Amino acid sequence: MNAIVFVAGAGVISGIGNNVTECLNSLRNGDAGIGKIKNLKTNHRGLLPASEVKLNNSELAALSGLLLSAPRNAMLSMVAAREALEDSGISSIRGLRTGFVSATTVGGMDKSEDFVIDFIADRSKGRLRDIINHECGNVTALVAEKIGIKNHISTISTACSSSANAIMYGARLIKHNILDAVIAGGTDAITRFTLNGFNTLMILDEQYCKPFDENRKGLNIGEGAGYVVLVSPRVATLLKRDSYCSVSGYCNANDVYHQTATSPEGDGPFAAMSGALSMAGLQPQDVGYINLHGTGTLNNDSSEGMAIKRLFDPYYPKMSSTKSFTGHTLGASAGIEAVFSALAAQQGFVYPNLRLQTPMAAFPFIPETEFLIDTRIKHVLSNSFGFGGNCSSLIFSKL
Repeated sequence: MNAIVFVAGAGVISGIGNNVTECLNSLRNGDAGIGKIKNLKTNHRGLLPASEVKLNNSELAALSGLLLSAPRNAMLSMVAAREALEDSGISSIRGLRTGFVSATTVGGMDKSEDFVIDFIADRSKGRLRDIINHECGNVTALVAEKIGIKNHISTISTACSSSANAIMYGARLIKHNILDAVIAGGTDAITRFTLNGFNTLMILDEQYCKPFDENRKGLNIGEGAGYVVLVSPRVATLLKRDSYCSVSGYCNANDVYHQTATSPEGDGPFAAMSGALSMAGLQPQDVGYINLHGTGTLNNDSSEGMAIKRLFDPYYPKMSSTKSFTGHTLGASAGIEAVFSALAAQQGFVYPNLRLQTPMAAFPFIPETEFLIDTRIKHVLSNSFGFGGNCSSLIFSKL
């Protein structure tokens, strides 16, 4: 039960790059992926910026090896999950008890939206193949089948904390000696439903988002996928390369405050961070960097900031929100940020919080605005707080 869980591989695709190397270069160079919407068919083109993956569906199909009829979500998932598995150095999953735990909030909704447009106009129109993969679990199943994973397949959908909970679940499967290796993380593509929904909530910024700025106005929607390969100590010793880090602590909490907001005092975030520290056997001052949930909305940044103040005062670690690069990738965000956090733990990276001009007056800490290297970081805390008060924190520790 107390076995160490290692991060052996990482894979990511987002608005700032189609793989880990490209994303890291963008983070290093300060190149955000936010811009005008090009791929999504929406009335908000030219009005609302977003962070789209810079490949259309035909290009993604070719890269992923999936059929063009597959949901965009599945294509994103396949690209990142395959990169993570290849990066891990696991030459074959035969003989290993393997699992795929993937998070998503939209499933195959992009295809369903296209179907509905034709169907409403003429009920004899619309391709039924566009709706057979609408359900979130179908996206996971498509990728698992392509990779060849059969021992355990699960889908997590808990809003913006989905990928963090997928990683927690994967770690638990290894700790309890149920599986030897798990590809865990998540995927989400931009759809009209999500873009319109967040716009209805009036929490989208018409300019590029600026998390933790006093004058922030909202978030920018993003898309992508991010996965880590979690392995047991036995599997870790069999691999030819060293693991990135360990997953030393995690916690899921719920503040039961509001359907789409966290409590002003940050009760849920405070409980999640505290629980993760407790599991890892750490004190707040042991954390060297926090990858903030940091969406750029008035409520989220204030609530998360209050929780950080309650827990870390007066010893504040370095911190930043990489959503200033990738936008808010919803169910994929914690998976993408888990990859960034694993790299931070391994190599001492601290990422910049772009466009921060006026720090929030309510807090004594200021997120970093420069890319830092070789910092003395032993433990990285990654926060992901979702609708319904579902709050999760992960801790990645240097080996």
